[in-house]
Amino acid sequence: MFSSFLVLDTLKNILLNNKNVITNSVRFASKKTSGSTKNTRTKVKPKHRGWKVQDGHYVNPGHILVLQRHLRFHPGLNVGMGKNGTLFAITPGRVSVTCEIADVNWDHTWVQRCHSNRKGTEFYKKYFNVIPEPQHQNFKLIDEI
Repeated sequence: MFSSFLVLDTLKNILLNNKNVITNSVRFASKKTSGSTKNTRTKVKPKHRGWKVQDGHYVNPGHILVLQRHLRFHPGLNVGMGKNGTLFAITPGRVSVTCEIADVNWDHTWVQRCHSNRKGTEFYKKYFNVIPEPQHQNFKLIDEI
């Protein structure tokens, strides 16, 4: 028993006093590891284009019906078209989507850009229409001329 204490004591003196002894140091990580991430540099925001109102829904004037980049949908009855291709309601009523033979204005720049290869042919496109609600017939005659 005494000899084991002597060995430990001599090892301790050798390690503390001797400058030539190489000691191993352990370096711990300064940052925690995490999983890799992909697509971190994309800054593309979604544009949310397409149908905004379905067939049969009630809309008010100015309500946006469709956002589009190319001339996919055409304005029909009581529907206007903005500069960027947005279709919007002009009068209040129910939305009706129909597939009809395209009767387009060939002088319009959008039509020339999107349908120039179809000129002179018959093709079908979707038209957005707003059908106004029937007006009441409860009128009271005030005066005759």
